[in-house]
Amino acid sequence: MWRGLLTLVARAARGPLRPCTRQGSRTPVPGSGATIFALSSGQGRCGIAVIRTSGPASGHALRSLTAPRDLPQARRACLRLLSDPRSGEPLDRALVLWFPGPQSFTGEDCAEFHVHGGPAVVSGVLQALGRVPGLRPAEAGEFTRRAFAHGKLSLTEVEGLADLIHAETEAQRRQALRQLDGELGHLCRGWADTLTKALAHVEAYIDFGEDDDLEEGVLERADSQVRELEVALGAHLRDARRGQRLRSGAHVVVAGPPNAGKSSLVNLLSRKPVSIVSPEPGTTRDVLETPVDLAGFPALLSDTAGLREGTGLVEQEGVRRARESCNFLDVVVNPAAGRSPDGNSQRLVLVLNKSDLLPPGGPYPSPDLPPHLLLSCLTGEGLDDLLEALRKELAAVCGDPSTGPPLLTRARHQHHLQGCLDALGHYKQAKDVSLAAEALRVARGHLAHLTSGGGTEEILDIIFRDFCVGK
Repeated sequence: MWRGLLTLVARAARGPLRPCTRQGSRTPVPGSGATIFALSSGQGRCGIAVIRTSGPASGHALRSLTAPRDLPQARRACLRLLSDPRSGEPLDRALVLWFPGPQSFTGEDCAEFHVHGGPAVVSGVLQALGRVPGLRPAEAGEFTRRAFAHGKLSLTEVEGLADLIHAETEAQRRQALRQLDGELGHLCRGWADTLTKALAHVEAYIDFGEDDDLEEGVLERADSQVRELEVALGAHLRDARRGQRLRSGAHVVVAGPPNAGKSSLVNLLSRKPVSIVSPEPGTTRDVLETPVDLAGFPALLSDTAGLREGTGLVEQEGVRRARESCNFLDVVVNPAAGRSPDGNSQRLVLVLNKSDLLPPGGPYPSPDLPPHLLLSCLTGEGLDDLLEALRKELAAVCGDPSTGPPLLTRARHQHHLQGCLDALGHYKQAKDVSLAAEALRVARGHLAHLTSGGGTEEILDIIFRDFCVGK
C-alpha cells in the first residue's frame, strides 16, 4: 500500500505545480535562437559603459571584435583591443568577459564589453555588433525574460529584480533584495509541498479507501494540513496592503492651523523648496504633493491649506481638500479617536512647531495635550526625533523589510493567494472526496501561477515591460 501512496505523492508533484521548479523552459522566448545585444549601463557620458550579448552567437561576436585573439577564460576579465569586424578600425581598448551557458545570467552564452563611456565609443561598438551575423538589438527586458525562460529566475524573483532597479529608498531596496533572493518563492514552494502531501493523502483514500492496509486518519491528516495552510495564507493576506504601500509609497499629510509652519516642515522633510513660505495666513491654498524618502521609506508628502474658514473661493476649496485628506482637528480635539492597536485608523504624529520661541524657563505646552513632539523648522532642533517617529509609523504601515516573512508587493500576489485560500474553502465544503481533491489541485495551480506566471503571455508582457532594454 505504501508503495502506492508514494506513487501518488510523485503523481501529485507532477501536477500543475511543476513550473515552480527552477529547471527547464517555462515559456517560449520571443526570438529565441537569436543572439541579442544592448547597452546595459545608463545612457549618457560615464566612465565605463557595459554592453552585453546573450545567445548562441555571443562567442562569435566576441571573437569578431577581438580578432585574432581567442575567447578569454570563462568569467575572467581580459583587456582586449576592440575593432570593427568589417573595416578593422580600432574602436576602443576594453575589458571583455565570457560567460558560457548555462552558467550565466540568462542561461545562454553571454559576453560583456566594458568600454569607455563616451557616446562615440558606445555607438561604435553597438554598430559593430549589429554587423555581426546572427545578432540583433534586444527588446526591453529581454535578457531577464530569457533568464526566466531558462529557469534562472522565478517570476517572483523577476519582480524583485525589477523592484530593485526602481528602488529609491532603503526600505524598498531591502524588500526587493529579499524577493530577488527568492524568499517569497521559497515560501510559496513550502506551501505547495504542504498541498502536495494533502492531495496525496486524499488520492490515497480515493484509490485505496476500501483497502484494509490503508493507514487510519489519512483524511484527517490532510484536513490538518489544510487548516494550517489556511492560517498562514490568511496572515499574509491581512498584511498584503503593506507590501504594496512599500512599493508605491505611503500617503503622509501635513495638516494644521494657518501659520503653524506646515510648508516649512514639508520643505524640511523633502530637502527642497516645495512650498512657498510666508508669514501671511493662507499662503498655501491647495494640496501640494511631493514624493520623498522619509527615514528610508517611500512617501507621498502633502502640504495642505491651513484649517480655517477661507476668505476666498480658492482658499475655501483648499481648506475643503485638506479636511478630506486628514481629520487632524477631530483627532487632536478628541484623543479617544486616535489610532487603534491594529493600525486600521489614520495614524497621527502630533508636532508642535516653533519650539525656538519657547522661553528657556517655560511655560511649556500643556500636559493635557496628546503625546507630541517639539520641533523647530527654523533651527532643525527636534528633527531627528520626528524622523524616528515617522520611521516607526511607516514601518507599521508599510511593513519592516528587515524582519518577518516576505511581503506581498503586488496585486497579482494577493490575487493568487486569495484564490488559493478560496479553493481551500471549497475543499472543506466538498461533499465528495473527488471534488475535495480537485479543490486542492486548483489551490496548487494558484501557487504555480504566482511563481511561474502559468505561461500567460499577457501577464509576462506586463511584468517584463518594466525593465530597460539592457536588462
